[in-house]
Amino acid sequence: MGTEDSSDVAEAKTGAGRVTLGFQAEVRQLLHLMIHSLYSNKEIFLRELISNASDANDKLRFLALADPALLGNDPELKIRIIFDAKNRTISVSDNGIGMSRQELIDNIGTIARSGTAEFLGQMTGDSRKDAQLIGQFGVGFYSAFIVADRVVVETRRAGVADSDGVRWESDGKGEYSIAPIVRSERGTRIILQLKKDEVEFSDGSRLRSLIRKYSDHIGFPVTLADAEKPQDQPQTVNSATALWTRSRSDISDPEYRELYKHLSHDFTDPLTWSHNKVEGKRQYTSLLYIPATAPFDLWNRDAPRGLKLYVQRVFIMDQADQFLPLYLRFVKGVVDSADLPLNVSRELLQQDASLEGIRTALTRRVIDMLDKLASNDADGYAKFWSAFGQVFKEGLVEDSQNREKLAALLRFATTRSEGEKQDQSLDDYLSRAPKDQDRIYFILGDSHAKAIASPHLEQLKSRGIEVLLLTDRIDPWIIDHLEEFRGKKLQDVGRGELELPQGDGAVADKALDDENRPLLKKIRRTLKDRVDTVNVSRRLVDSAACVVASEQDLAPRLRRMLEASGQKVPQTKPILELNIRHPLVARLSAETDNERFADLSNIVLDHALLAEGAPLENPAGYVKRMNKLLVDLEKNKP
Repeated sequence: MGTEDSSDVAEAKTGAGRVTLGFQAEVRQLLHLMIHSLYSNKEIFLRELISNASDANDKLRFLALADPALLGNDPELKIRIIFDAKNRTISVSDNGIGMSRQELIDNIGTIARSGTAEFLGQMTGDSRKDAQLIGQFGVGFYSAFIVADRVVVETRRAGVADSDGVRWESDGKGEYSIAPIVRSERGTRIILQLKKDEVEFSDGSRLRSLIRKYSDHIGFPVTLADAEKPQDQPQTVNSATALWTRSRSDISDPEYRELYKHLSHDFTDPLTWSHNKVEGKRQYTSLLYIPATAPFDLWNRDAPRGLKLYVQRVFIMDQADQFLPLYLRFVKGVVDSADLPLNVSRELLQQDASLEGIRTALTRRVIDMLDKLASNDADGYAKFWSAFGQVFKEGLVEDSQNREKLAALLRFATTRSEGEKQDQSLDDYLSRAPKDQDRIYFILGDSHAKAIASPHLEQLKSRGIEVLLLTDRIDPWIIDHLEEFRGKKLQDVGRGELELPQGDGAVADKALDDENRPLLKKIRRTLKDRVDTVNVSRRLVDSAACVVASEQDLAPRLRRMLEASGQKVPQTKPILELNIRHPLVARLSAETDNERFADLSNIVLDHALLAEGAPLENPAGYVKRMNKLLVDLEKNKP
């Protein structure tokens, strides 16, 4: 949604302070898609509006701790729904914090600042899939236009004069208007003029069933009244009890799922959850959820995140990020503490002595949740890994205390996997390894195709030794923090000397070195400006050569990533390894012409670098040498 200074906004003042503004083009497109694509999920609009009302009440209750005057003569926070079948209207009202004129523009226009383009890019036209995106992009308010021809928002912020009320009005097509009003009640009222074919939502029994289905867990009374029967008292429809304060045995799975959707504004069910009450030295209740889908800003480490914090059932903070480490930023849920002071602020929370103990316990609880999910629901864990695996890997760097448990939950593609699917654990790998194998072998690659085709794997493949294929962008950063697992050292097959189990396929190392010492010495001398040294390879079977980084050097893929990001890295030379049995190396060994020997040596190195995915420093020189070689071959044809 636009603001007054947007270049995409047309403005016209009409009447007493009323201003008409135009939606930004992206928001117009968004509204069109929502209205026409989400028809099968249209009832979700009520849940979204009630959730927003609940949040407004929560915020006022917290602010009133420091300023009780904000509650005035209306201390009972509630949510009211009034339906009018005759006029096809519904109103959803709260007596919470309310909004000022600018807050109204900003809050309803969140989508314009937080990912409209990404949202539109992921819209598919499939109503079920598109509905799942709404919560990820914070556009729940706009769902009102699925069932309404016109939406009116009337609001006044708590603590300001009656004359400072504001009305927002739109048909969701091209424009909206903002006008000052006199409003005696604080809080917000949203009035929906229903479409002719959505009259079902002005029926009391239909609304009552939706409230109980989606919003029974809301911690404020949700009342329902018929505008045509003003003499009747409004009826409270929901239980009005915070779900996490109830006993687990009294809560059904559908209730847990609906609370998750309220907390996260996600339209998909969570993969799993854990509800626990801790008593003793620290007293708190936690309800933690693992989502099934990732939000669009998952990779933004600075994006708002965290759990909802309540103290003695009073809402304190919407996104308390102190209770879980950053690599678990996808977890949703509630912490309700009996120990923290009611007036706790973010600064005070950071200094609280009991926080670290709660954080440690909640982190372990999430890890245990994931361990149970992996053990009991392979498909569910596969969904988790697909959505959050790369973020979860950050824990190897950030959480040394739980590194062994985290490592057991990692999933990889290997040389024995079907395609690129990351579905193998390190325990799976070790269960298939020969008894004499004391290493866990892995390779870093820019892609699955490049990794599995790497010449570094040839000797291992020929001997049936499985290799982990690490191709995620984060892998080069985190793998050095996982030195071993279950007592087995991890080894990068593209760095240092390759140590393999002894067996029939082992290469006689010393004999090959001694036999080829003159050739290695000559190539080292020829390529001294380009390589650190030249060795006989224990890795290769079919390829002529490969390049290897030393144990002290950066892995080649990590080096390329750092260079691509503009960072300076120490200049090093690779180690060239030769497959001494390859015909090309035999041809090189037999070459007596020094110039041709130099050309062939450089070509062998260039091919090894290309196979590694590294760019050539002098492509023109490589092309010149290849052209010369091809011409010589043509001349020497019999």
